[in-house]
Amino acid sequence: DIFYCKMLQREPELIGSTQPIVARVGDDVTLPCHFEPVMDAVMMTLEWSRSDLNNVIVYVWRSGQEYVKENDPSYTGRTSLFTDELKHGNISLKLSEVKLSDKGTYKCFIPKLNKQTLVELVVGKWTYWIDGDKGGVVLQCESKGWYPEPELLWLDAEGKILSAGPTETVRGPDDLYTVSSRVTVEKRHSNNITCRVQQRNINQTRETQIYVPECKICQSKKSDGGEKKNQKTEEGKEREQLMTNDTEQMEVSNKGNTKMKHKHK
Repeated sequence: DIFYCKMLQREPELIGSTQPIVARVGDDVTLPCHFEPVMDAVMMTLEWSRSDLNNVIVYVWRSGQEYVKENDPSYTGRTSLFTDELKHGNISLKLSEVKLSDKGTYKCFIPKLNKQTLVELVVGKWTYWIDGDKGGVVLQCESKGWYPEPELLWLDAEGKILSAGPTETVRGPDDLYTVSSRVTVEKRHSNNITCRVQQRNINQTRETQIYVPECKICQSKKSDGGEKKNQKTEEGKEREQLMTNDTEQMEVSNKGNTKMKHKHK
């Protein structure tokens, strides 16, 4: 007798992410989606869309090539696949230069198999302010759009944690967290200061650096009334050099680049 053994193959499923993907304005981010078990997706029709916006098309791959004409104009030139990984079942979407409007729920969909999975993208901003103080320079760092609640740390150039005021945490109506903290940089500190926001449980970390030049604003002075007036003028000049007269807003990308925007008070 001849016995035949037939292997039962598990039906492929699309796997996304059970946790929100966190990005900052200006970041490049990957929205995960892959076949399990592995299946070659090179010649399949693949669609990425915004399920929270009536399935607005974000990206289409069909018959071995992308169909950019079907993309929503707001995503033109900013979406792509890891084409070398398609044969291994990786159909994750790379979204470049993230905007605040990109926040939402994305659907990874295979029409032929009627398979889909959802990925949530959370988008936030970095901001900081610099103010002059007789005892040093006060830095404030604020970061929005986090979930779950992150921690905020200040580091000097050697990576040592600086003593700072308590971190203020606000949970918004969308359940996303905003954290902010201030630290006073004294002359004894190194000039390069890092603000780091991290979530250990999902291994998400974002940080930005600021260079604080040595200046008279960092030195305490004693003077009489007339000298105080002149000192205030000098401090104002130093503050103008640091702040360009107004508060600056910084957007940080994961490439280490920074974009400065003028923000008037």
